[in-house]
Amino acid sequence: MSASLHHDGLRDGVIEARAYQLEAVDVALSGSTLLVLPTAAGKTAVAWMVIAEMLRRSDGWALMIAPTAALVKQHLDDLESVFDKESTQPIAMSGAIPPSKREGMWNKGRLVISTPQVVRNDVNKGLLNLSDCCLLVIDESHHSTGKRAEAQVADLYLGLADEPLILGMTASPGSNSEKVEEICNRLQVGRIHLRTSEDNMLSEHLANLDIEELIVRVPDEIRELAEPFILWQETIVDRERRLGRYVIPGAVTHRGLANAMERANLAVRRGQSDAYGSMSRIGLAMSLHHLINHLLCQGIAAAREFLDRKETGEDAEKKNTRNLLRDSRVRELRGSLREMPEIHSKVGAVRRLVRERLRRDPDSRIIIFATYRDTVTALDTALADLPDAKPIQFIGQSKRASGTGLTPKQQIERIESFRFGEGNVLIATSVGEEGLDIPTADLVIFYEPVPSEIRTIQRRGRTGRHRDGDVVVIIAEDTRDEGARAAAIRREENMHRAVARVGRKLARSTHVDLSNLDNFSVGDGDEEIPASEFIIAVREKHRPVLSEVQQTPEQTESTDSRKLSPSTFRPKGQTGLEQFNSSGE
Repeated sequence: MSASLHHDGLRDGVIEARAYQLEAVDVALSGSTLLVLPTAAGKTAVAWMVIAEMLRRSDGWALMIAPTAALVKQHLDDLESVFDKESTQPIAMSGAIPPSKREGMWNKGRLVISTPQVVRNDVNKGLLNLSDCCLLVIDESHHSTGKRAEAQVADLYLGLADEPLILGMTASPGSNSEKVEEICNRLQVGRIHLRTSEDNMLSEHLANLDIEELIVRVPDEIRELAEPFILWQETIVDRERRLGRYVIPGAVTHRGLANAMERANLAVRRGQSDAYGSMSRIGLAMSLHHLINHLLCQGIAAAREFLDRKETGEDAEKKNTRNLLRDSRVRELRGSLREMPEIHSKVGAVRRLVRERLRRDPDSRIIIFATYRDTVTALDTALADLPDAKPIQFIGQSKRASGTGLTPKQQIERIESFRFGEGNVLIATSVGEEGLDIPTADLVIFYEPVPSEIRTIQRRGRTGRHRDGDVVVIIAEDTRDEGARAAAIRREENMHRAVARVGRKLARSTHVDLSNLDNFSVGDGDEEIPASEFIIAVREKHRPVLSEVQQTPEQTESTDSRKLSPSTFRPKGQTGLEQFNSSGE
């Protein structure tokens, strides 16, 4: 059940109010809050309502931060459509604007959307004053940890604002209590407002997602190419196991190699002379691990580009890189890769999925997520000759000296091209996972599963936002793909338990239910009612109803409670007085 929302700070009727969203607004206005809702459940609409009410209550201004320039642009477009432009004047700030111009822009409007790095830098330079900022909204707030810019902005805001209020929003805060606690502590939130897709008030508003796992067989030719490097890697790891530096049992993993490198580093600090050799060998094993995974899980073109980048990139002068490229096995592999066409089954699967989707619906929008830029390039080439396919690469800014990335302006242009149909297949790395609202994306393809539950949820959330969508996860049989998929499922299951566990431990301030919604009303046709009445009506609709049960006859024999053990009436494991001997023994 939903209806048009009315509030003095918002254009009437632009928001379709839902009861669970208004509940979240009520909680967020009572104190700093972490809002956890599934993707496409309307977190941004909650932020709009909270912003409108805080601007009404205060003479200050509101700040919203988002992790990418493309997402900042998207939020600005949305804010301009729901807020009165003359009174609120939403403005966007990014690193593309020189600091000299930004200084005079901060005071031009009461609502600013920015990347967190710009806010942090301008506060530290004295260009921005946060004292009268009445609200900080942090989109994708799972980033608010460690030395991330989102966390640093929260630190500055909490220290400088006269009356700080934070609304953190995410669909995926993390799968363990420690991560969730870190976010809550950093943002100093007093409440976590959690709703899952199984919630009765929410589920009816979510589009359906069909998630399919497509298992493909790695061609024998590719396995034969990878075999010498698997043996080489195992030889290195076996030696480090004997030295006590690779200690994680089972198959060789990146986590195991990273742990071994940490142990070797510690051994160097302790003065162990053989530790330098371990560091060199483990570094080589890491390169081999990436090469093996490129071959088995990505394909010929991705592996070829990986080795080419090793030769020309910033690692080219490192000893490990030189040793890798000089080896006869690698030289032979590079020669083979140059002569081979793309034969990995995943590439063929992607071509088939895209071709079938566009044949059924030429107006479809498809997003393909891949971990490596090498794979993005290879897929772009593989799809270029498909009828009706218009692929667009979407990658982040390059941090490598030799890398070719996209500037924030180019990212925005490519998203707009995809949105308006100039391209219909977006091939993206992780930069495309978060927040982007592309309404007509009705198929998402994971070129490989990722073990992170956060990235899995974010990727999946790029479809089904406004209509039913499909998700296909491509898994290479008998590779690390299988372990990554299992890890993501396990971590996602743990996430809601961790959030609920942390939420119970927070010291909540006193809050009267629905007391912050006096200035909100909803209307359906000519009738308009207070938001609180609307929520109560929806709650009543979804209230569980006890079914009639057959009454059991009264037992003729009553149980004498005096015969029951006292342990029946206390928590399991708690000691009772009767267990102590009265004689004092």
